[in-house]
Amino acid sequence: MYPFTFMRASDFQEALAAGSSGGRYIAGGTSLLDLMRETVERPGALVDISGLPLRDITVNSSGRLRIGALVRMAEAAAHPDVRGTYPVVSQALELSASAQLRNMATIGGNIMQRTRCPYFRDVTAACNKRAPGSGCSARGGSHRSHAILATSEQCVAAHPSDLAVALAALDASVHLLGPDGERTVRLADFLLRPGETPDREQDIDLGELITAVEIPVHSRPLKSGYLKVRDRQSYEFALTSAAVCLHLRGGVIRTAKVAAGGVGTVPLKLPAVERRLIGERPSKRLWAEAAARAADGARPLPGNRFKVELLKRTIERQLRVVGGGE
Repeated sequence: MYPFTFMRASDFQEALAAGSSGGRYIAGGTSLLDLMRETVERPGALVDISGLPLRDITVNSSGRLRIGALVRMAEAAAHPDVRGTYPVVSQALELSASAQLRNMATIGGNIMQRTRCPYFRDVTAACNKRAPGSGCSARGGSHRSHAILATSEQCVAAHPSDLAVALAALDASVHLLGPDGERTVRLADFLLRPGETPDREQDIDLGELITAVEIPVHSRPLKSGYLKVRDRQSYEFALTSAAVCLHLRGGVIRTAKVAAGGVGTVPLKLPAVERRLIGERPSKRLWAEAAARAADGARPLPGNRFKVELLKRTIERQLRVVGGGE
C-alpha cells in the first residue's frame, strides 16, 4: 500500500465536493481495495459514501424498478420485488462472487468493477487500459478468458459483471449525481467499449457518483433467467453467460430481450438473436436458429476461438430453459 487520505461523507454535498477534488468513492470496497493492494489503482484520497441514503429498492406508480446504488448484492437478490418480477437479476447476483462478497459489495460498485484480465492487474505487463499506449499483452499471451465481441486493437479484456448482463438485457439505466446535477444514462451507453481509449470504461465524470439503477416497465408476463458457464462452480468468472427475457402471448413470442456476458468487452445485447425470436412460437428449431446468430461479428483470438461455439450453445440452452417448447 501507499499513503492516502480517508474521509466519511456525511451528505451528498460533502461527497460531491470531495469527489470533485479527485477523491475516489468507496462503499463495499470489494473491488477497489484489491486493486489498491496490487498498486493498479493509486488514489490519493478515498471518500466513504456508505452513509448516504441510497439503500432503497422501490417500484414507482408506472412499475419501474429502482435499486439504490448502495444496496448490497445479497439484499437485491433476495428482495421480493426483484426476485418475483425479474428472476434474471436475482440469478445473476446469486451466481456472482462468494456469499461473503455479496454481503458486502454494492450494486453501484458491481457495475463499476474493472476487468479481471491478469495483464491489467500486473503492473509490469503492457496494458492499454492501465497505461494507454503501452500495448496489450493479452493479444500475444494468455487470452482464453478474454472477449471475442466488441474488442479493439487496443484491448480484448472481458467485462466481469454478471449483474450488468442481466441489466443490459432489461434495457436498464444508470442514475448519476454530480456537481452539475442529476442525469440518467442507458447502461448500454454507460459501459464504454474500448475503441481507441480503453482506459475510459464508463461514461462518468469527475465527482459524479451512481445513485441508482432503474429497470423500465416490460410487458407481462415476462419469463426470465440467467445462465453462467464457467470452469468451476463457485467463485469464478464467466466464460460465457446468457440473460434471456421473453414475453409470450397466445403462444407467440411478442418481446425478446437477450444479452451475453463473458464474451464482450462490455455486456452485449444480441439484436440478431432477438429479431429471429419475435413473432415465432417456441420450438427447439427456433432456439437453435436464433442462437446461431449469437456470435455474429466475433473476432476471436487463437486461444479463445472455442467461445464462438460455446456462446451459441449457452444462448440456445437458456432460450430453451426460459421459453420451453418441443
